[in-house]
Amino acid sequence: MEQNQMINILPRIEEEYPLIENCNEENNIDFVFVVKKIENDKNKTKRKLYLRKLNEKGFQILRKEDAHNLYFGIRAREEIFDKYIHHLNNTRRYNDSKQRTVLKSTRIRIINFILWKTRYSTIDDPDEDRLYASNSLHKLLKDGAFHAVFPLHEEGTHKEEGKLHHEWAKWKCLFKKQPIDEIRDYFGERITLYFAWLGWYNTMLVPAAISGVFVFLYGLMYFETNQVSKEICNASEIIMCPLCDQRCRYWRLNETCSYAKVTQMFDHEITVIFAMFMAIWATVFLEVWKRARARAVSFWELYHWDEDEEDLVLGLLYNPNVSPKEYTHSYKRTTVVMLLACVLLTVIISIALGIVICRVIFAVLFTRSSSEFLNDHASTAAVMVGALLHFITILIMTKINRRVAKLLCDLERPRTSLARENNFTVKMFTFQFFTMFSSIIYIAFFLGRINGHPNNYVRIAKQWRLEECHPSGCMTDLFIQMAVVMILKQMLSSCMEYAVPSLKHQWKRYHKKILKEEVRDEVKHHWMKNYSLSSTDSFSLFNEFLEMAIQYSFTTIFVAAFPLAPLLALVNNLFEIRLDARKMLLLQRRPIPRKAKDIGIWVKILEAIGVLAVIGNGLVIAITSDFIPRLVYRYEYGPCGNGRSAVDNCLMGYVNNSLSVFDVKHFENETRLKDNGSESLGFQVKYCRYRDYRTGDDYEYTIQFWHIFAARLGFLVLFENVVICIKYIAAWFVPDVPASVENQNLKHTYERLQKELQMTNGEIPDNQMLNRCRYQSTTV
Repeated sequence: MEQNQMINILPRIEEEYPLIENCNEENNIDFVFVVKKIENDKNKTKRKLYLRKLNEKGFQILRKEDAHNLYFGIRAREEIFDKYIHHLNNTRRYNDSKQRTVLKSTRIRIINFILWKTRYSTIDDPDEDRLYASNSLHKLLKDGAFHAVFPLHEEGTHKEEGKLHHEWAKWKCLFKKQPIDEIRDYFGERITLYFAWLGWYNTMLVPAAISGVFVFLYGLMYFETNQVSKEICNASEIIMCPLCDQRCRYWRLNETCSYAKVTQMFDHEITVIFAMFMAIWATVFLEVWKRARARAVSFWELYHWDEDEEDLVLGLLYNPNVSPKEYTHSYKRTTVVMLLACVLLTVIISIALGIVICRVIFAVLFTRSSSEFLNDHASTAAVMVGALLHFITILIMTKINRRVAKLLCDLERPRTSLARENNFTVKMFTFQFFTMFSSIIYIAFFLGRINGHPNNYVRIAKQWRLEECHPSGCMTDLFIQMAVVMILKQMLSSCMEYAVPSLKHQWKRYHKKILKEEVRDEVKHHWMKNYSLSSTDSFSLFNEFLEMAIQYSFTTIFVAAFPLAPLLALVNNLFEIRLDARKMLLLQRRPIPRKAKDIGIWVKILEAIGVLAVIGNGLVIAITSDFIPRLVYRYEYGPCGNGRSAVDNCLMGYVNNSLSVFDVKHFENETRLKDNGSESLGFQVKYCRYRDYRTGDDYEYTIQFWHIFAARLGFLVLFENVVICIKYIAAWFVPDVPASVENQNLKHTYERLQKELQMTNGEIPDNQMLNRCRYQSTTV
């Protein structure tokens, strides 16, 4: 039997009374509590006591039920918000208009605060809030007295949601401007600032994507005519040392012609300019965003708003006698947290080392494979396998990182929910950053540089020999790693974050048979429809920000090796906005709106990423790229070096110059091959080549190596200092706050102070009046 009645819950009886007469109840319910019908008497008593407490605080309650659940809809009386409105009117800085009502998003936020702060008692005690602080909504949800608590989405006929659905969440709106004001009215400022930031990010990605495509096309133009790749493709007489021990074979350099061509597509002079551009772009983007944020929050009258003050206000409105929670700091807890965080980071780095070992093993297996294709592309296949393994570890470690970050936040005992969220954000991003980039950092800066030489290879656990770079460089390895991880991460994240809530919603609808035609009561149907949606919490928006911050890292830090990253990010984000909009409006319960005037700790994280972008791209060009060795060869050791007469190409002979010679009789016992070249090449090999600058007798570094090393170091210092100076100049040149906003604040501050200083007759005395008063006083 369906029930549609208002109840005032008392300890033992339920008295019925109407909620609001002659009004559409569906649009006037603020929150809904859901209770499973199968429950014990103890939970039933706790629930009644809690609902009675809400009723005493000014909430009206509407009860409904279906075959499986009880639903309690609550609505706050307008008197609850009078004090908050009075506070807003007293603190308004911009105009004299008095606010008489609160936005729906603000209403939900205040009610949510009251619901979670409300305590109930099992006995009549005037000091029950202190004695029975554990009897809260959190305890009721944990014990199963309530199954869910959530605010309601407004029906599609409501003007805000209707406009959001048709002008924001539709796929046809892919290139339309977002309705920021409507998003704010419905979801609150915090979520609105996320979408505003994402919109600005997309806008600023356009020039970055165009530049990246230009770099790619430039490399494509010289795909067949690049001097380095041409020399490698024609080097049929250069015999290279084996890539693994004993069972691997000698191979001709021209066997990796395709690999060399791909490497030269991204490793050229324009890449240096592009890396500088992207480092400066990161600063300009943040400065432009700060200006846009300042305009928005000034229009919302939140420019001088403070979140800590807002929490204090809500606490005092709920309980005028509440004491503020004081700041505390424990060096002991902080030390424990740091040590535990270091342990997890060590585990993440160890996993990256394990992936390196797997790459070595797979490279050996592919080299020994009977498949001609795998045998010819063993190195590339091993890189692909390593990238896939890296992606799998990302999926696994993300869950582990989240649990550990929450545990560390619990150990820290932050003072407020904002402090807890900031602490969690910093820890989670740090863990995810190391998880995402540990293998990439190894490939970029260590692969092929710490592996030793054929007479003394470096081995892990004295067993697995480290990998070597291709004679054309390691840029392709880095490019493949970044492309695989970024593309798979974006595609999987986008699919999962939309598909999973959608499938859950469909499953609940059809499994529980809660279709609209089966329920005649429109109000109850609306509640049940909201209940069938996926739940949300304070981490829902965090997940979106984290995904974008990681993408921003890929787009800036190692963009020199992957110029197409901004284009991929732009395409992904165009769909990301609509996916997030549809998910929040159609697939998830309405999130609790939060007031905010910026994106919080994420600004500092993005600024840190901007600094890392300068360091990372400088290191990629100086260490990973062959730009510096080619430059040294061109002006010092090549045919054009030391002022010699020019030839067709100043890089002629570069590949042969970059390879050292090794006498095969000096191989270590672990490396000595069973095939001396007679079977694979048709002749016995006496000397093989390897990528390095070493002498042919004692295998020490040549003078050219030290010239290149000095040039790398000099370029790194010059690049990073120049780019950082340009970044600071750009940050100074583009003010964080527009002059119009500063002038508006100045004007309203002046008007406010002028009114405060008015005399009883409404006039401010001028200088002559003040002098006359002083003269009269002196005369007397």
